[in-house]
Amino acid sequence: MDTQFLAQYAELEQGNVLMKKLPFLKLAIFDVDGVLTDGGLYFDGNGEMIKRFNVKDGVALKLLPQWGVDVAVITAKDSAPLRKRMSDLGIKHVYYGCHDKAAAFDDLMKTLKLEPEQVAYVGDDVIDLQVMPKIGVSLCPNDAHILLQRHCDICLRKAGGQGVAREVADLILATRMELEAAYELAKRPEFEKK
Repeated sequence: MDTQFLAQYAELEQGNVLMKKLPFLKLAIFDVDGVLTDGGLYFDGNGEMIKRFNVKDGVALKLLPQWGVDVAVITAKDSAPLRKRMSDLGIKHVYYGCHDKAAAFDDLMKTLKLEPEQVAYVGDDVIDLQVMPKIGVSLCPNDAHILLQRHCDICLRKAGGQGVAREVADLILATRMELEAAYELAKRPEFEKK
């Protein structure tokens, strides 16, 4: 356990319910716009949408499965840049253009044969409240809508698009081991090739 990292989160007092749940998570689900991106809509000169992703999140989304935490994405949007990024990261469980996030969540639970307590969900807006009450640990960026901040277990230090997935990965992994040990896998040349 990385107690030095975890000490910055008042929500994670030693022995509390969250500290008991985080080490046993099997799945982390992420929204995209406002979580993996800053939520801004960017368009090029041809009117094509451009999305800005944080490279640090890419490391997190590839590292979590190496330590037994699968990754999924449930997003109300769909675009070529989004599909490209998810493909590049090798994320297998992606629900694009999903307006019924609760149904997507239920499908994931059946597909992966998981219990809701084994799942973390990261969202930033009211549509994410379809899922948050159903899961083990809910998280939101620090610039999430106030209703999410009121209803989630952990309000992260990062804003949307600024490394939210990396912070989530660090939280989960820090409850299992020292972060230095967790990141040994990311130092290997083959890690970036995956």
